[in-house]
Amino acid sequence: MNIHPLRELLNDEPLMAELSATYGTPLYIYVKDQIEQNINRLHHALETNFNRSHICYAVKANSNPNLLKLMKSFHPGMGGDCSSPGEIYAAKWAGIDPKDCLYTGNYESESDLKFALEKGCYINLDDETSLERLLAIGMPDRISFRLNPGFGKGTFSQITTAGENAKFGIPAEKIIDAYAKAQKAGITKFGLQCMAGSGNLDGDYFIELLTAIIHNTKKIESALGVQFEFVSMGGGWGIPYTDEETPLDFDVLFKNLSHVLYSHYEDKHSAPALWIEPGKSIIGNAGFILTQVTGLKNSYKNYVGLDAGMETLMRPALYGAYHRMYRIGNQGANNGTYDFTGPICENTDRIAFNRAFPALKEGDHIAIMDAGAYGYAMSHNFNTRPRAAEVLLDGKHHQLIRRRETIEDIFSGCHV
Repeated sequence: MNIHPLRELLNDEPLMAELSATYGTPLYIYVKDQIEQNINRLHHALETNFNRSHICYAVKANSNPNLLKLMKSFHPGMGGDCSSPGEIYAAKWAGIDPKDCLYTGNYESESDLKFALEKGCYINLDDETSLERLLAIGMPDRISFRLNPGFGKGTFSQITTAGENAKFGIPAEKIIDAYAKAQKAGITKFGLQCMAGSGNLDGDYFIELLTAIIHNTKKIESALGVQFEFVSMGGGWGIPYTDEETPLDFDVLFKNLSHVLYSHYEDKHSAPALWIEPGKSIIGNAGFILTQVTGLKNSYKNYVGLDAGMETLMRPALYGAYHRMYRIGNQGANNGTYDFTGPICENTDRIAFNRAFPALKEGDHIAIMDAGAYGYAMSHNFNTRPRAAEVLLDGKHHQLIRRRETIEDIFSGCHV
């Protein structure tokens, strides 16, 4: 059984009560020590097994500049995987050099490409037409293309980002032509990127993916005589969302991946660097939502109302995603089966369905786990509800890193 690394922290009722009283609920809480452990584990496994490597944190997972700055303090060489001007802005604000960032858009506007080019990002293009739009703006000295290898894998179909049903990337049969056009235009430095799915915990899948990437890389090198600076496997490094799932062993996985990469090159120095774009594996399990029970209802089903709904955490409504939940303090024995819902006027507003849980009363605090990635980043203002505050927890010390939004904030751009 995979016991959540923050489980013991949730037994500290006085601390959780203090956080609730100080900042209100719902509240996003991030644990500093867990972030440090996660990024150090990744960096050590990469550094041990690869001659050259680079971590581009997936800013889309959580773009709070305070957290980005903290990550960079743990790993000064960290770059960013950015997919919008806003994410480039957040990374730069946090002290991450845009030159260390990979900008990966899709169906990019000219203004987006112009912003990324002017900031100096390594631009990763989703299509040959993206190259045409980019060249109309300016000439980069380096680019990569996003490969769609024809297959992908993700926790949900909605986050499988390669294969015939994915909107992303260039099909393998067209990838050589894309690089030929870039080479003809005068570009001389190249990488290759492939992000094929999110939330994967199957080590064998990553072996299959890197094998396909290197197969295409070698074909391009042979056809065009280019030498790749890097290949990026993108993200997709999953985390357990249930007690039954097993976390990835990065030491073993990256050792196996290094064998795949270096078996295709005469020596390590001639091989491209391996770049990765982790999001969940750095911040996912380090964040949770502290929420309060607002009502209990016995209807055709038993309902627990929370002050955190789909506007606070969108993943369950969007994907049917499962998040572990714990009552703060002594968990106790399960007392029934409940649907956990928020205050939103949609029947899809469920954090959990048919969840066995201990007895609850109004005012009890509950933690919704593994909300560090794609939690606050996907939160929204439906029903005109302000977004939650964010807090960084360092032992018993806590720091507000984003204040709670107000109703006035929501309407600050309106003039009546």
